[in-house]
Amino acid sequence: MKNKKIALAVSAGIAAYKAVELLRMLMKEEAEVQIVMSANAGEFVTPLTFEVLSRKPVYHQLFNLENSADMKHIRVAENADLMLVAPATASTLGKMANGLADDALSNLYLAFKGPVMIAPAMNEGMWRNLAVKENIEKLKSRGVKFIEPEDGELACKTTGPGRLANLDTILERVKSHFKQFHDLQGLRILVTAGPTHEPLDPVRYISNPSSGKMGYALAEQAKARGAEVVLISGPT
Repeated sequence: MKNKKIALAVSAGIAAYKAVELLRMLMKEEAEVQIVMSANAGEFVTPLTFEVLSRKPVYHQLFNLENSADMKHIRVAENADLMLVAPATASTLGKMANGLADDALSNLYLAFKGPVMIAPAMNEGMWRNLAVKENIEKLKSRGVKFIEPEDGELACKTTGPGRLANLDTILERVKSHFKQFHDLQGLRILVTAGPTHEPLDPVRYISNPSSGKMGYALAEQAKARGAEVVLISGPT
C-alpha cells in the first residue's frame, strides 16, 4: 500500500482506541494516513494522540478559528484513495445513510468521491436494530463496503455481535481493496485516442469525428490499475 492515501475516519465509540493501533498498522504498510474524527470521538482518544502518531494535523473541527485558513489536511482527506471509517457507530451510520453533515466526519463523507469502507462497532442491541440495518442497506446500495463486526464480549459486558472486526482482518480487507485495482502492474499499454487524418493528396484527407473520450478513460483506468501507459492522442 505504499503511498496510498487513506482517510481514516474515527467515530465516538469505545472501540476508538483501537483506531490508534490501526493507524500504526496502516503506516507500517507505507500508506499515507489522514485522520478525521467525529465531533465526540475526542472524548475517547484525543486528536493529539493521532496527530503525534500520524505526524499530520487531524481534521476534527468544522470551525477552528486558529487554523481556519489552513485547509490542506481537509483537501488531503477529500482526495484520498480510500475513506475507511473504523470504528463506525450507529450514529455515524445514520448520518452517512441520510445525508446529515454536522461534524468533520459526516462532512467529509458527503464531499468524498472515492471508495468507502466501514467497520461498524456498537452494542449488540444497536447492531440488531431495524433502523441500523436499514441504514446499512442504504449505504451498501450506494457501493459502500462493510467489514462486518465480530461476535464477542462487548464493552457493556454482554456477549454477541457488534465488536469491531479484528484489526488484522480490517488491514487485509484494505490491502485486498488496493490489490484488486493493480492487476495490470508491470504491463506497458499503448492507447490511441481521438480522430485520425489520412491524406488523399496535399489538399484533402479522410478523417473521423472521434472525441477521444473513450481512449482517455481507458488510459486513466489502465494507469490507476498499475500499468505504464503510453497515450497517443489525435488528430494525428
